[in-house]
Amino acid sequence: MNSFNFPSDFKLGVASAATQIDGDCKNSNWYDWYLKGNIKDNSNPDIATEHRHFLKEDTELMAQMGICHYRFGLEWARIEPLEGKFSYDEFKKVREEILLLKSNGISVLLTIHHFSNPMWFENKGAFLSSDSKQIFLRLVRKVTEELGDIVNEFITINEPNVYAVNSFFGGGFPPNHNSLFKALKVMKNMRKCHIESYLLIHSIRKKMGFTDTQVGFAHHMRAFSPWDSNKTSHKLIAKASKWLFQGNINKTYLLGSKARNAVYADFLAVNYYTRTASKSFADDTYPNSPVNDLGWEIYPEGIAECCRDLHLLLPHLPIYITENGTADNDDRFRRRYIYEHLKALVDSGLPVKRYYHWCFVDNFEWLEGFSARFGLVYLDTKTMKRQVKRSGEFYSEMIKNHGVTEEMAAMALGEEYSYN
Repeated sequence: MNSFNFPSDFKLGVASAATQIDGDCKNSNWYDWYLKGNIKDNSNPDIATEHRHFLKEDTELMAQMGICHYRFGLEWARIEPLEGKFSYDEFKKVREEILLLKSNGISVLLTIHHFSNPMWFENKGAFLSSDSKQIFLRLVRKVTEELGDIVNEFITINEPNVYAVNSFFGGGFPPNHNSLFKALKVMKNMRKCHIESYLLIHSIRKKMGFTDTQVGFAHHMRAFSPWDSNKTSHKLIAKASKWLFQGNINKTYLLGSKARNAVYADFLAVNYYTRTASKSFADDTYPNSPVNDLGWEIYPEGIAECCRDLHLLLPHLPIYITENGTADNDDRFRRRYIYEHLKALVDSGLPVKRYYHWCFVDNFEWLEGFSARFGLVYLDTKTMKRQVKRSGEFYSEMIKNHGVTEEMAAMALGEEYSYN
């Protein structure tokens, strides 16, 4: 049988990031990066999906699809446009968005940092700076004080490993430095930011009288396998890559840098997309593998492998898949991708409680612009018209049925992947 039901406490949602959907921000490092010609199709993040102008429509569409959980992020450059000067008008707009979502039965998981920085922080060296922790904690304090009465679930930082590597070890993100030393220093500084933010958010909301605070960080994880399982060098590279990219972060961000009786997360948040076939310290893919439109291998078993690694570390914490999705510009195989990844999670028996699909509406992808489409909803970038894709209809049916019927499974499995 290919049908399955979700556990009774399992929830489906969608995820986004401010820079990728909102528009209306010219003082961030990503707008500056666009001006310098670093976006593949020259898409403008100051436009993105114009979500701010389509907020009511997007929210109503989510509700119509049965989506009750939404992870979205703040744009730091709008909240603190000048160093130490916060915009209360921006907080008012964010507050209105949260209340609109909640009035439509949609709960919020709020991301504080998702790759983008205000230019004044970028010009200081961003998370390379020795002042970065205090600067970031000032932001976290203000966010919690202003929004903590209507938000109880927070992601402090999205994918610190991806941010550090792509920004400071040649990955194409601004400022695109190429130094392993800098990348490791950034990971260390972001670890301190996360741990102290975790404590600060809990402290502030406790003083407000709340006892339901939930805080974590969204960790990009992938499966690592040796290119040739018979070669010792490939096995060692796979093991080392896994440790450097995510294993070390698993322990130090969640437990701190020293052995102690402390845990700095209330849930384990996993962003999963693909697998790396390791024969060097580059992202390689096995020949004749199913791949998406960006050439990433489609490897559903990997999502359970990554969750299992975290579960072994902290078995008492629930697991949230805070991002999972695929670049499929013509919506040819997204239903199959979603089905196979969710089935892998259900079959694993792990305590996975939520799944946030990346993403809701086709959005501005960091380096690809709109040349790579991950959405359940199609965006016409000329008219900004939204149209639910067949994968979006499939996702909505999964929510309605709290699982997948045999008929739905047959439709999903009937889709064809591309192969490299």
